[in-house]
Amino acid sequence: MMRRLALLCLVLACASSAAMAQSGRVQRGFTFAQMNCSQCHAIGRVGESPIPEAPPFRTLHTRYPVEDLAEAFAEGITTGHPSMPQFQLDPAQINDLIAYLDSIQW
Repeated sequence: MMRRLALLCLVLACASSAAMAQSGRVQRGFTFAQMNCSQCHAIGRVGESPIPEAPPFRTLHTRYPVEDLAEAFAEGITTGHPSMPQFQLDPAQINDLIAYLDSIQW
């Protein structure tokens, strides 16, 4: 009985740690988006983009799978429209931003 209780406590602790780590990634992704993207894109669950041509982040999944953006983030996002800056994110930033984007999809 004690072994089962100890195992249950270990499983709950691991699950809690994973949830906290995911929460940290989401928060860091939000912070990155707020600092670098919110001037043009709606980055939250509601609201319009300041620049109408810039898609709201919550709808990106309707254009492409969010996980597929990781490669574009790593290689550097470039677009045909001249006002969007080029970004090249490191692996931790990519994971954080993907976690945030996943958290706001509707």
